[in-house]
Amino acid sequence: MAVSIELTKEYGFVVLVVVAYAFLNFWMAFQVGKARRKYKVAYPTLYAVESENKDAKLFNCVQRGHQNSLEMMPMFFVMVLLGGLQHPVVAAGLGALYTVARFFYFKGYATGVPDNRLKLGGFNFLAIIGLILCTASFGINLVIREAI
Repeated sequence: MAVSIELTKEYGFVVLVVVAYAFLNFWMAFQVGKARRKYKVAYPTLYAVESENKDAKLFNCVQRGHQNSLEMMPMFFVMVLLGGLQHPVVAAGLGALYTVARFFYFKGYATGVPDNRLKLGGFNFLAIIGLILCTASFGINLVIREAI
């Protein structure tokens, strides 16, 4: 049995959060490029080796901040887009919190002290858990509607 889903105008906020995160991702990629030049890490090297580069840890922290955000991006996009179908304002708010927290996660990591990523950046975990619950609620609602 098919289920129809109507997009409300509030779903536009969800879309804007995805676009904002895409811009954040581009900005982080540019920061990695700047770090490559600054710390002399040539392409295609993903991570610098400390025995070959005295600034390896500094570069690797910038690279790792971006890489971790890339690793989490598919889950974030799926959770915010699906959860936003039933709870667009909540999903957009959590998505905005996630995006801002990811900015601070990256900035903290890029200091060269990995623990700094969790100061304000740690709120991204709270936001993603909220988005998972939001999406679970949407899935449960679909199953219940199908059963009725």
